[in-house]
Amino acid sequence: MARAKKLFTIGYEQAPARAVLDELQRAGVKLLVDVRAIASSRRPGFSKSQLAAGLDERGISYIHLRGLGTPKEGRLAARAGDMKALSKIYHAHLKTPQAREEMDELAGLVMKAGPVCILCYERDHNVCHRKFIAEIIEEREGVKVEDLVAPQI
Repeated sequence: MARAKKLFTIGYEQAPARAVLDELQRAGVKLLVDVRAIASSRRPGFSKSQLAAGLDERGISYIHLRGLGTPKEGRLAARAGDMKALSKIYHAHLKTPQAREEMDELAGLVMKAGPVCILCYERDHNVCHRKFIAEIIEEREGVKVEDLVAPQI
């Protein structure tokens, strides 16, 4: 009997890069999908090239699906703690051609390349757009979602 597919999510807020990488490796993640609109960070180890290199050292692949990132106004709503506004903005964004195409790509990766983890900044998935992505993939593909949390600094 085949094992059920799983989608992980993780945020790197308040966690050092090593702790995030350790958590991904512990969970058996094979592909990290970066769902930030802008894959750069002032935090060491979390800019696109640094993150990809750190993952590669651990045998984890990396892909950036920019179209699944939150538009600027959604990021501002998230920072303000306005989940209602974030949800409205992000669900409207998901109707764009690029977002629809990349959601299809993510769904395919989850079913073929797993275990897959989606990454964004916010530590708590409940205040991040990755919650919406995970819910859609969970419903659409019937996968189980698990939110990973790396130890804080």
